[in-house]
Order: sequence, then C-alpha cells, then structure tokens
Amino acid sequence: MAPSVLIVDDHGPFRAWARVLLEQAGYAVIGEAADGASAIQVARHTRAKVVLLDIRLPDFDGFEVARRLSAEPSTPAVVLISTREAHDYGERVSQSCAVGFLAKHELSAAALAALLTAVDSPNPTSGGVAGE
Repeated sequence: MAPSVLIVDDHGPFRAWARVLLEQAGYAVIGEAADGASAIQVARHTRAKVVLLDIRLPDFDGFEVARRLSAEPSTPAVVLISTREAHDYGERVSQSCAVGFLAKHELSAAALAALLTAVDSPNPTSGGVAGE
C-alpha cells in the first residue's frame, strides 16, 4: 500500500493536479496546505508519511518547513518540489533534511516511489535529486 501524502503548494490548480495524479496511482492524499504554517499544522494533525513540499511558499520557504517538520515526533519523509531545477538552489537541497527533490514537471507516482524506495534502501544511489 502506498504511503499517505500531504501536498503543500500555494498554487491550488497544482495541488488538485498532484492529488489526482497520486490518488490514481494508489497514494492516499490526506491533506493539502497552501503555506508553510498551515503545512506544519496539517502535518501534525494528519501524520502523513510523505510531505510533497513546494520550496517557494508565501510565508516561509520549503527548506524552513522541512527543518521544522524534522523536529516533529513523527517525522514525515519530505520531498521538495519546485518549478525550478534542483541546481538552481545550489547546495540547499542536498543540505536540507528532505529525502529528495523533484522538479514539478517530472512529478509522477513512479518518480515519487523511486525517491522513497531509495531512502528505504541501505545504499541509496540516486542522491535523492531528480530533475537535474
């Protein structure tokens, strides 16, 4: 069974598209949020196993949200997403506590599963970054 997912993005149409995409692949999308503060509250309430987290949010960025979520007792796997490529953020992606990155145009259930599988395997080889 696919893990539960929280989608965090300030663009409503993207959240709706990502929800349909992931639910059709068997993921349980159990929440959505449009900003960082809401993301933290919804993550605490739903205890989603995966947080699909946009880097650019209206209140604070996804790196800060990921850092705050990593301090929670039930830490979700955070996958950063962006319309930009990972290299546009320099080392911030690899230095973050996120399990990986996906460019929004490369988001698919298979790409998400590959990142999550790499995290669960003893010797991940992908580096956790797709879309470079």
